[in-house]
Amino acid sequence: MTRLLRLAMTCTVFAAAGLPAMAQISFTSALDLALKNSPSVLMAQANVDKARAALSQSHDVYIPSVAGGSGLGYSYGFPVGQPSVFNFTMQSLVFNFSQGDYIRASRFALNAAELALKDAQQAVTEDVAVTYVSLDRDSQRQKALSEQADDANRLIDIIQQRLDAGEDTPIDLTGAQLSAAQIKLAKLRSDDEAENDQAHLARLIGVPAQGLSVVSGSIPPFTAPPVDASNTALPGSPAVASAYATAKAKRQIADGDAHYLWRPQIAFAAQYNRYAKFNNYDLYYSHFQHNNFGVGVEITLPIFDMGHRAKALESAADAAHAEHEADLARDQFLEGRQKMRHATSELTAQAEVATLDQQLAQQQLDIMLVQLKSGSGNPSAPQMTPKDEQKSRIAEREKFLTVLDTNFEMRKAEINLLRETGQLEDWIKSVAQSQPSATLKPE
Repeated sequence: MTRLLRLAMTCTVFAAAGLPAMAQISFTSALDLALKNSPSVLMAQANVDKARAALSQSHDVYIPSVAGGSGLGYSYGFPVGQPSVFNFTMQSLVFNFSQGDYIRASRFALNAAELALKDAQQAVTEDVAVTYVSLDRDSQRQKALSEQADDANRLIDIIQQRLDAGEDTPIDLTGAQLSAAQIKLAKLRSDDEAENDQAHLARLIGVPAQGLSVVSGSIPPFTAPPVDASNTALPGSPAVASAYATAKAKRQIADGDAHYLWRPQIAFAAQYNRYAKFNNYDLYYSHFQHNNFGVGVEITLPIFDMGHRAKALESAADAAHAEHEADLARDQFLEGRQKMRHATSELTAQAEVATLDQQLAQQQLDIMLVQLKSGSGNPSAPQMTPKDEQKSRIAEREKFLTVLDTNFEMRKAEINLLRETGQLEDWIKSVAQSQPSATLKPE
């Protein structure tokens, strides 16, 4: 008996191990994981680190660099070169008209990288929010389609019985079968879309897709912000601001290249050498000594350099291109925000119409169910039948599916509008404060 119990427990463990892991993730947890695992965010962060290092490099040219080395060797006769036991060299830039422009260019480049990082974070946040809402819509839609499919199959059975009794025609049966086939096709498409949304969310947050589900109650309610087209005080897009910062950086580089000719450049240098005797220095130099040291400054005045002149023209053209590109990005952003405002208003109205239409269908279905149980009270009025009930149920579920789709499109547009108006980050912070982040939890 004990062996049978152990065998049963072992089989149960292996069976449980073979089942797919089911896990739920809240809205805020999905956002946190996506921002930590997104390749686009990580790449943008790497660009920020690179820009910060470039800014430090542009400053560090004023800090002396020190190098050590050795030129050990043997020479016969008059010593050639300066073979030394060891030597140290120190050099740095003291003054350059162009370097100030290059430092300012590095600052603007760092600002552009930070703004690009912010834009990448907002893009990932928007993608996660829309995908999360879409996956929640998918689960509700799959449930509604399953109920609609059951109603369609019951309708087929009822019409088949009525056809056998001579109360319906084959056309009625074919119509019911067509409706059931269309519902089946819609359910297959819904299953595919739900699987794609699940896989996309899993890739965004860096967890396995199998068994991943959302928590409907964690989706925060919100109202899309009003947008006045004449209001210029609205915050702009980080992508547009990054484009302008990049243009300013390139303009500073162009100014630095233009300031190269006819401007003095001053550099500092120092060197120490320890010479060896076996190189015959003491035989050919009357005042030979082992230790030698030199220090000084080097002043250079570039007078004629066609290469640098051409480079300055190239940098100026590149800066002008970046400035026009930033203006184009700004215009496209403002036009897109205005269109999104109108689209959100229209979708809100559509969602209201669809909701009222579904409520009306539900109310009509409730009245029909009452009439089926107790009668209409009017002998001359047509009596409700189970066939009418199933048709009403199918119609009500169809309108409910329309409500789900229109509400999703409205929510998607509202999330996009929050990003376009610069309020997405504030909305996410308010969500995080009201809903503490939680880790994945098994179902």
